Amino acid sequence: MSTFQIDFGNQQGPIVGIDLGTTNSLIAVMEPAGPRILSGIVPSVVSVAPTGEVIAGAAAREMLITHPERSVYSVKRLMGRSAADIEDELKLFPFRLADSSGSVLKLQLGEKVMTPPEVSAHILRKLKLDAEAELGTPITQAVITVPAYFNDAQRQATKDAGRIAGLDVLRLVNEPTAAALAYGLDKRKEGIVAVYDFGGGTFDISILRLHEGIFEVLATNGDTHLGGDDIDNLLLRIAFEDIQAEWGEDISSKSDAVQLLRRAVIHTKEKLSFVPSAVIDFEYAAKRYRREMPLEVFNRLIQPIVERTLAPCRACIKDAGVRVEDMNEVVMVGGSTRIPLVRAEVEKLFRARPHTELNPDEVVALGAAVQAGILSGDVQDQLLLDVTPLSLGIETMGGLVSKLIHRNSTIPASATEQFTTAVDGQKNVLIHVVQGERELVKDCRSLARFDLKDLPPMPAGLARIDVRFLIDANGILNVTARDVRTGKEQTMDVKPSYGLSDQQVEAMILESFEKAQDDFKERQVREARVEADTILAAVKKARNDEAFRELPPDARAAIDRDVEQLLTVYNENDHLLIREKIDQLNESTHALAENMMNTAVRGALKGTKI
Repeated sequence: MSTFQIDFGNQQGPIVGIDLGTTNSLIAVMEPAGPRILSGIVPSVVSVAPTGEVIAGAAAREMLITHPERSVYSVKRLMGRSAADIEDELKLFPFRLADSSGSVLKLQLGEKVMTPPEVSAHILRKLKLDAEAELGTPITQAVITVPAYFNDAQRQATKDAGRIAGLDVLRLVNEPTAAALAYGLDKRKEGIVAVYDFGGGTFDISILRLHEGIFEVLATNGDTHLGGDDIDNLLLRIAFEDIQAEWGEDISSKSDAVQLLRRAVIHTKEKLSFVPSAVIDFEYAAKRYRREMPLEVFNRLIQPIVERTLAPCRACIKDAGVRVEDMNEVVMVGGSTRIPLVRAEVEKLFRARPHTELNPDEVVALGAAVQAGILSGDVQDQLLLDVTPLSLGIETMGGLVSKLIHRNSTIPASATEQFTTAVDGQKNVLIHVVQGERELVKDCRSLARFDLKDLPPMPAGLARIDVRFLIDANGILNVTARDVRTGKEQTMDVKPSYGLSDQQVEAMILESFEKAQDDFKERQVREARVEADTILAAVKKARNDEAFRELPPDARAAIDRDVEQLLTVYNENDHLLIREKIDQLNESTHALAENMMNTAVRGALKGTKI
């Protein structure tokens, strides 16, 4: 569901597809003959030269050796994360956090301080400039791919990077979906596709269902913290230990040595995809380290890492509700899928030979270009399923929001939830539809209100009202409220994105991140008060019941005392204290509840012969 208007008739230059990768990044464009990679692979490395100039790509990768303290690589692993999240990893990275790093991660690169989105923006800008030079036209709009497992913060950070680079990011697209498009699997009428994406820093597995050219994501799983970097780091640690034993010194703290050794182990890893044995060859400070690495030893070393990718695969198959034998296609994505052991294990798990015809480093960028073509109208007869930019829900007791369709849900989408009444004899129910990420109605955007009228009067909690949300492919939300007992229903259509700019959507999302902790605390307090209201109303009603009068005086006194104590703390902002008093009242009314149940049973059985 787009939250902005796109005038394709007045665009400047083509819409490009970008794979912003952990190790390498690529940019592609859709042409009449099909998608094409522009300007080749750009290493995802950024350096700050001693002159203060910021360099990205191959030149920055060279500076990793000469000026490691001024360089950053694998920045994708840092996107949308805090300093605490990456504490262990920093030991293997040559760059350090800036002193000003707090909740927002900041890197100290020479005299410059940059956030991960700013670093990524330099990579995107390099791709943009290279592509503009090749095409001879300005590029302002792009589709950028992200791992399917990226959370909201990571997706937002990626979009921020695009904006900083001067790109209007029309859409963030999951990498597995892009890969399936690159292989043209949408040409099948029906089918189930597994996309196994093992890149430099992230692992994703997605199960997609194809129906008449439409991709539906059945399930996704993975690990945002698992990739080829882990294999590099494993070989690096082994080499460190060998060198310390042979040379009698620890070189792991020498940044230039670490980067030279990293390059040597990566070269060895890559060679082992094609030859049965390779040598780690490393020279430093007039000393040389060589270690032969047979493929069988390499396989044994990396088996635990490869196995870590298979557990999410099994979970994803289960979540998708399909069987291994139901799979029609398996697609391999990411440079790490060149490793023979990886291909063998995937084939064994899925019982099908995986697609490896396309360059696994280029697959995602090519698919992004296809999706860019769909957006620009260059590709026909394909439906690209969009996502909801903000969550949609209804107001419940206490001014709380019950979310039915969550942010980033693929559309078309539907969800149904059952609600009940809060007051005895209630004949009308107000359905208040809201949009936003906050926990309270007052902090969200009101979309629509309507009444479900003429309900049969019943005690509170007995009515059953189904509320169904359905967003169609055009982004129109249809809300239906239906009384289960009578079948009476009321329906309304609303346009959730109407009147909201892309910037306003992002501002709402950022605000929800900033105030999440306070919102959650207030939600807990309000939920406790709603529960308190329910039990206080029940006790008040029970006072007129014969069962209450039958209680011993001390039991009635205990109930009165606990009611008073609950009322005393009711307006406190401490949900634990309110719940403690609710529990006390529940305990003291236990005998009352039993008496009321017995009285009701006696009344029901009166005059009945057994």
